Amino acid sequence: MSTRPGPRALHLAVRLTIGPAVGALGLAAGHLTAALTTPAASPVLAVGSTVIDHTPTPVKEWAIAHFGTHDKTILIGSVLVGVLLLATAVGPLARRRLVYGAGALGVLTLVAAACALHRPAAHPGWVVPSLVTGAVAIGALAAVVGTQRHKTVDVAPGEGHPTSGTGTTRRTALALGAVVATAATLGETGRRVIGRRARAEDVTLPAASDPAAPFPAGIDRMVPGITPFRTPIDHFYRVDTRLDVPVVDSGSWSLRIDGDVAHPYEIDYRELLAMPMIERDITLTCVSNSVGGPYVGSARWLGVRLTDLLDRAGVGGSADQILSTDVGGMTISTPLALATDGRDAMLAVGMNGEPLPREHGFPVRMVIPGLYGFISATKWVNRLTLTTYAQKRAYWTRRGWATDAPIRISSRIDTPRPLATVKAGDQVMGGIAWAQENGGVARVEVSIDGGPWTAAHLGPSAGNDYWRQWYAPWHATPGSHQLACRVIDGAGHTQSPMRAEPFPSGSSGVQSISVDVV
Repeated sequence: MSTRPGPRALHLAVRLTIGPAVGALGLAAGHLTAALTTPAASPVLAVGSTVIDHTPTPVKEWAIAHFGTHDKTILIGSVLVGVLLLATAVGPLARRRLVYGAGALGVLTLVAAACALHRPAAHPGWVVPSLVTGAVAIGALAAVVGTQRHKTVDVAPGEGHPTSGTGTTRRTALALGAVVATAATLGETGRRVIGRRARAEDVTLPAASDPAAPFPAGIDRMVPGITPFRTPIDHFYRVDTRLDVPVVDSGSWSLRIDGDVAHPYEIDYRELLAMPMIERDITLTCVSNSVGGPYVGSARWLGVRLTDLLDRAGVGGSADQILSTDVGGMTISTPLALATDGRDAMLAVGMNGEPLPREHGFPVRMVIPGLYGFISATKWVNRLTLTTYAQKRAYWTRRGWATDAPIRISSRIDTPRPLATVKAGDQVMGGIAWAQENGGVARVEVSIDGGPWTAAHLGPSAGNDYWRQWYAPWHATPGSHQLACRVIDGAGHTQSPMRAEPFPSGSSGVQSISVDVV
């Protein structure tokens, strides 16, 4: 019995494929256009960014908790799938009248254009990639529908009677194959163009006039599986609202400081590099980091003191926040009092001895130790406005997140891994701990199966603003065991055992993991 689809099934499959195929071609053409001009104006990225802006906070936190750094990839994929599913109606509509199918594509185009125009940094030119998407998709639809206008009569194999239209359907299927192949080619070309534009600039950083102390050797080799004492750049976490990586030319970049200041001014990249530089070892943490989570990293940062820049402007007496803005219009609020209380707040230009990577904010980003990133770590920053919380509300403030969010003291078990199976006998627990507000990490303690808290061994210190590694030998006996850790800071504060979710001011609780010993 033949398993080949009959003429009707083949015809239906082709009709339902027309819309997604021409839609994919249009999106690929629009993405390539955006890659050559403004990547953020890509229709898929514009729609995806709009979805992010309108997603409720609990859903965002759920996505980060379950998908981690893959959340952006999943969002983009979901937007693509959603658009292509909507486009399945185009084929049947175009079969009735071409104008109906073209109208459906036009509606999708207008939605993408509206999303692009409503991005914070958008200008009228941002609609061009969406218009290209619509024009190419409609043109491809007209060409594909044109293959159905010439009827042929075939004899179906084994049927012994003529079947009208089978040849036409197969010509249409071949045309759709060509459309999909072209879409794949344009999409890959766009990806390569963006990759080429995103290559790092050749920048020579100045030496620090106030360098950091020599960096001590960690206990990485002594405790296999422990987090490296310094986070390599390519392993440093990235959590932000951008679906693209902004490509900013250092030669055209400038920073404007305005608002409640006596002397508003702008400074370019060359002038910024000529200012006195400080170098500091600082741990950064995302407020979305759950207890024991991965969104924490430590690096050596090079930059200009934030207070040096603010003093030049002359901050007025009414401001209580620094409203920082990035090149895409994203805004972050930082309490002025915390940014200027003597901590090593800076506008960073270097990371681990290299210029900032583009994905971490090149050419310039904010780094303020002891504060969660959503109120302190603006990447691709190009404006600082001194204002009040009553006058201006930043992106996260409008969504109900805290305005004053010091990083909670916390610790993490790196080894053994949760639910690991280990051999009976002498074993080692190990991990990291951070406590940046009250004298750094003074002590880390561990508990086995709910037993008494005992002191762990601490690795070297790179300063109060930097995490510390720790380890604790334990004798593992066969069976299932619970391992827990906690940190005590320099002021005697113990890590809170009370569980709290990241919203609105950071998670809390003590990490406890289960392991099996055999």
